[in-house]
Amino acid sequence: MDNIAYLSLGSNIGEREKFLLDAVRELKNTEGICVKQVSSIYETDPVGYTDQAPFLNMAVKIATSLSPEELLSKCLFIEKTLGRVRKYKWGPRKIDLDILLYNTENIEMEVLQIPHPRMTERAFVLVPLLEIDGTLELPNNDVSLAKRLDEIPDKEGVRLWKQINGEGASALFEN
Repeated sequence: MDNIAYLSLGSNIGEREKFLLDAVRELKNTEGICVKQVSSIYETDPVGYTDQAPFLNMAVKIATSLSPEELLSKCLFIEKTLGRVRKYKWGPRKIDLDILLYNTENIEMEVLQIPHPRMTERAFVLVPLLEIDGTLELPNNDVSLAKRLDEIPDKEGVRLWKQINGEGASALFEN
């Protein structure tokens, strides 16, 4: 598994924590994916369409033998398996999996852009991502993601909801 990718997970319908944990378990059970690290879980105010319930968000670092397109396909399959229905952009959802980074690649396709095009504007993405690795930078860019987070005005909308660290992290995600 030569590739390293970072994913963002979010949920704001029903049993939010359960959907996040189920998504991590599905990632762990997917051939070609090895979950290396998970962030704590953060409760976050909605962005875009704000007339909806708060989200729970987290980030995951994976090693994978999948191509970016194959990884996207697996993420969409996990969303569908867990009951995601896409009604409208930025609307409520049971589960959302986004590919944030894939190695140090810049990918521009109709269905996939890596780095995720809006990740540097969203504290709910950067806070859990930087918990996993505070030294991350965007490919071909010398500005750290930590510096980008400092520039975001609405960080107060991201609140630690459940700390994940040490042995507790692996216990949460065991089958």
